Amino acid sequence: MILHGYWRSGASYRVRIALNLKGVAYRQAAHDLRQGRQKAPDYLALNPQGMVPALEVDGRVLIQSPAILEWLEETCPTPPLLPRGAGDRATVRAMSALIGCDIHPLNNLRVLTSLRRDLGADQATVDAWAARWIAPGFDALEALVARDGAGFSFGDGPTLADCYLIPQLYSARRFHIETAGWPALEAVEARALAHPAFAAAHPDQQPDADA
Repeated sequence: MILHGYWRSGASYRVRIALNLKGVAYRQAAHDLRQGRQKAPDYLALNPQGMVPALEVDGRVLIQSPAILEWLEETCPTPPLLPRGAGDRATVRAMSALIGCDIHPLNNLRVLTSLRRDLGADQATVDAWAARWIAPGFDALEALVARDGAGFSFGDGPTLADCYLIPQLYSARRFHIETAGWPALEAVEARALAHPAFAAAHPDQQPDADA
């Protein structure tokens, strides 16, 4: 199994967390997004979208982190990252989508590059743009986690929601967003980062991380 990714990619980070939680062995192939390596012909042959992550497994290539995470849940059901009840599963999926659909796409590298290149945005403007979308999303998540969390985002064990949340908190701090206003999210993060699966997935621990 080969995970194609980039150390600081939030989508790659969430897949690393899930793979580690499931105890699935994999090796990594790094594609430096800053240098456009994800658009190299050999990688486009694997993933025509030219984005990370992509997962090579059993002779096929899986793309898009939500699809990869759902595939992992279906093929490696232990430990489960979705709760048992249909309503509870919907809640965890909603928490995940709040980040994966409404926050992350607006502050990923290609959007920020366009802001700088096409609109002449400086770093302060880029940071403000990221905060504009991260803050209301975190406000909603804070309420959901306060209601449904018991150590982790939902209940007392890791779920897909945590696979999304921890990378987004990491990303928020890259944009100089102070996270103290979301104590429930910070409490989940502290517990998660003490878990070996989350710690091993951290960007700073990846083989392609900047020195």
